[in-house]
Amino acid sequence: MTFSALTKAEIGKLEQLLNHRFGDHQLLLRALTHASAVPKGPSYERLEFVGDRVLGLVLAEFFYQSCQSDDEGALSTRLHAAARQPTLAQVAQQLDIAPLVRVQTGIKAATNDSVMSDVMESLLAALYLDGGLEKVQQFVVAHWPLHIGAISQTEKDAKSRLQELAMKRGLALPRYRLISRSGADHEPVMVYGVEVEGFTEQQATGTSRKQAQQMAAAQLIDVMTVTGAGTSYDSARERNGSE
Repeated sequence: MTFSALTKAEIGKLEQLLNHRFGDHQLLLRALTHASAVPKGPSYERLEFVGDRVLGLVLAEFFYQSCQSDDEGALSTRLHAAARQPTLAQVAQQLDIAPLVRVQTGIKAATNDSVMSDVMESLLAALYLDGGLEKVQQFVVAHWPLHIGAISQTEKDAKSRLQELAMKRGLALPRYRLISRSGADHEPVMVYGVEVEGFTEQQATGTSRKQAQQMAAAQLIDVMTVTGAGTSYDSARERNGSE
């Protein structure tokens, strides 16, 4: 779907899903507009920035209140799992948001987790700006997969697992760097590298910063956990000391 104003039916569907009657319908339109649909106009990018922070706050408070026995690390793991891209895209899919997204012809929003997760964050921002934090809290509790049970190791995102692995081994936190960025603004190709002291930097390519960093982190985890792969910190220090 290319750029067009929201119809009354679309506004009605969104207000029903979000359980809020909007005073500013332009917020809804902007939240659904990908940069490819309006090369020189307002897209959802600024709203996405707000929505990411609002979602983090809502999830942090929810888990703080609901998981009384969790320490800071466990709470952080829950938050990362609930705020990661696949979770956001899953919620958007369940709510059938894709047909409402304004994108350039040829881009399939429904099968693009990056686009759908960004749209979901933007809608949360629109709801927050028009209806307040309580409305966002109600929506998240109603539609998010907020598992109270313990989150398994496989459910943790790769960046969190890499950080935990580095800390357990007494190493400095992982360092990420942007190696290159190419492609159009609405279809970027990003290459990120990640390094933990004593191990070879791993690089990965993705369509967003989050995706590339997660993939690079997953690769470095494999290197650090496979016997004989990479160089351990202790052995690196021993070599440096003997030189």
